[in-house]
Amino acid sequence: MKLPPHFLFKQNDLLLKLLIFILCSCSSNKNKLCCNYHQFATPAISTSSSFSLNYLSLKQLQLEGYLKFDNLEHAAKDFGNRCHFLPLAVLYPKSVSDISSTIKHVFEIGSKTDLTVAARGHGHSLEGQAQAYQGVVISMESLQTPAMKFKTGELPYVDVSAGELWINILKESLKLGLAPKSWTDYLHLTVGGTLSNAGISGQAFRHGPQINNVQQLEVVTGKGEVITCSEEQNADLFHGVLGGLGQFGIITRARIALEIAPKQVKWIRVLYSDFSIFSNDQEHLISTQDTFDYIEGFVIINQTGLLNNWRSAFNPKDPVLASNFSSEGRVLFCLEIAKYFNPEVTDSIDQNIDVILSKLNYIRSTLFLSEVSYAEFLDRVHVSEMKLQENVSHPWLNLLIPKSRILEFAQQVFGKILTDTSNGPLLIYPVNKSKWRKGTSMVTPDEDVFYLIAFLSSAMSSSTGNDGLRHILAQNKRILNFCEETNIGMKQYLPNYKTKEEWKDHFGHQWEAFARRKSTYDPLAILAPGQRIFRRAEACEQQ
Repeated sequence: MKLPPHFLFKQNDLLLKLLIFILCSCSSNKNKLCCNYHQFATPAISTSSSFSLNYLSLKQLQLEGYLKFDNLEHAAKDFGNRCHFLPLAVLYPKSVSDISSTIKHVFEIGSKTDLTVAARGHGHSLEGQAQAYQGVVISMESLQTPAMKFKTGELPYVDVSAGELWINILKESLKLGLAPKSWTDYLHLTVGGTLSNAGISGQAFRHGPQINNVQQLEVVTGKGEVITCSEEQNADLFHGVLGGLGQFGIITRARIALEIAPKQVKWIRVLYSDFSIFSNDQEHLISTQDTFDYIEGFVIINQTGLLNNWRSAFNPKDPVLASNFSSEGRVLFCLEIAKYFNPEVTDSIDQNIDVILSKLNYIRSTLFLSEVSYAEFLDRVHVSEMKLQENVSHPWLNLLIPKSRILEFAQQVFGKILTDTSNGPLLIYPVNKSKWRKGTSMVTPDEDVFYLIAFLSSAMSSSTGNDGLRHILAQNKRILNFCEETNIGMKQYLPNYKTKEEWKDHFGHQWEAFARRKSTYDPLAILAPGQRIFRRAEACEQQ
């Protein structure tokens, strides 16, 4: 039977596009793959026949949204700006069904393809975790359904798409006088992204991380199944996905617990020169009932004009004493705290703050205060983040250190391994493990109280000085080596490892449950290849 001319034209057009795409990929891959993990991310099946199969099979999918196969460079970039893995396609889903159909399609092809799938939120991964070399990257921000749905009254919550940004949830919930209980310091991140890690900030000592404050999830597994889960329903998947680094399913919807939102914030900073006194005060504040609503801190090393810099956003309690304080050449520790309130109780809040501060042992001349709206306080980091240059790398290192070893860590790292903090903030604050949900995939030190220490450096790739990428990576390595050599009990937050043995060591006694969940919910290791925990080829061989 003779085929109609329009059919032949469509087929020729498809083959021409495929040929052009293959040629472009062959000429550009060397430039796109500049990460140290290239050898791990390259698919085991990389022949032209499998490439053609992947491309042609994806083109046949019937979707409400669409797949894009060209101009994909944005999906091979992230905030870390060190790994660049070019995908085969980017999915812009209009529905959860689009995500489910795509993953189910890849799963059903089985070992005939090397395709992997990664969910990408707002692009703030550090080491290519949301990338998929020659695979499919799902643009989760395109998933705008269902719209936010609020339940008010007793035990309020909001149902949101996992591609929604936390800043948008804040804005919409505040219209109802409500807000989520726990936050990250930076709000321009997607719900699915932070719940796949933990979501830690200065409220975690009281409310736990964000994974503590989610009541229900909708998840698309590595088989393409759409499953609703909670503590009461499909609890194994629920616990696994929370902090699960995207290994067991892609979160598509979340139910977030809310509370009545305050209107204003008293925002305070004070300085310490002795780490023991600083850490004792932090630990006191997270353990007492009469305390602040937000407790963080940071380390300042050899910084000139520190208090003068604060004057742009804070007012000194004693301007004369503050003007005589010198930070140059010193290792200092800043306690950053905040008290939430409503304007009608300002006087009583001021009195309460004075009482709490009187029990602390900070340097009295360094007390700085500010009053801002609740929304302004929570979104405080966005202004700074916007100033970060796109052409720099961010080799961040986030560690969790047990309380019993924090002094030893501080003595060795602050002022010795790290001799200045000019490359970016260095956050440090304790949290209570008792406030964390049990049974999730999140890994923490074994003690009840541990510290988050975040080295948030920006690096110039071309520089050979202290602001260069090579220098900062070497510095990070020295810190990690110290932790390993002293058996300090450290766990990485936003972990990044190269081998399965390193991942097993990271998870410790939780590895068995983690691996079991992987074989149950994503047996072909299709999901989140950028985490580099499980290999697609190995999983196929075991089936």
